[in-house]
Amino acid sequence: MVEFKAVISDTKSGKSFNIIVSGQHANRLLGMKIGDEFDGLFVSLPGYKLMITGGSDKDGFPMRVDLPGQQRKKVVLSGGVGFHSVTNGQRKRKQLRGNTISADIVQVNMKVTSFGPRSIDEQLKQEEESK
Repeated sequence: MVEFKAVISDTKSGKSFNIIVSGQHANRLLGMKIGDEFDGLFVSLPGYKLMITGGSDKDGFPMRVDLPGQQRKKVVLSGGVGFHSVTNGQRKRKQLRGNTISADIVQVNMKVTSFGPRSIDEQLKQEEESK
């Protein structure tokens, strides 16, 4: 079974929430790309709309939006996700993960694009109490 750590950023309050997604809900995220929007029901937030903003794989390699596919690739970078140059014009070859979610991904970063009727805090507390 696939299991993800979903890090959800609340754009109103500025807080981030860590939710573990497993089972059929995690399988629904497979094949999605950075920038895709989906219903919050898959991460226990019904009524919300979320957008995938990034993630990292089991070895810590970050996902990059302009790198197609699910596999790791070595690319020459001059800036952006995965590399920050120290001097002007510096370039370096780095290994990164593609923009599509696969079974090797451990963490998926998301942000809220459309809010539901209740706050995320309330919904997560209610879910913990029901367990």
